[in-house]
Amino acid sequence: MIPGGGQPNMQQILQQAQKMQQDLARAEEELAQAEVDGQAGGGLVKATVNGSGELRALVIDPKAVDPEDTETLADLVIAAVQAANDNAQTLRQQKLGPLTEGLGGMPGLPF
Repeated sequence: MIPGGGQPNMQQILQQAQKMQQDLARAEEELAQAEVDGQAGGGLVKATVNGSGELRALVIDPKAVDPEDTETLADLVIAAVQAANDNAQTLRQQKLGPLTEGLGGMPGLPF
């Protein structure tokens, strides 16, 4: 039986919520530091983003550069950045998913 007439201990709930927020903040910081790659054109274009999806680096193999066909190069850059962002999203789900499960219904938490 729960003490206090069946009501959960509010202090415990607040402490758990605070710990979850701290864990979430730590995971967000780890994501900001993490780097994730994506590529296109068989590796001719490589993009690196952090776990938050910010572009950090872009490497273009000279073989991908054709002055007569800049559209293909642009498409490769877009594809590489999208691939890197997809990988960052997967990493984000892995890091934050366990921390945010079931928190959507708790008032005052940013989920």
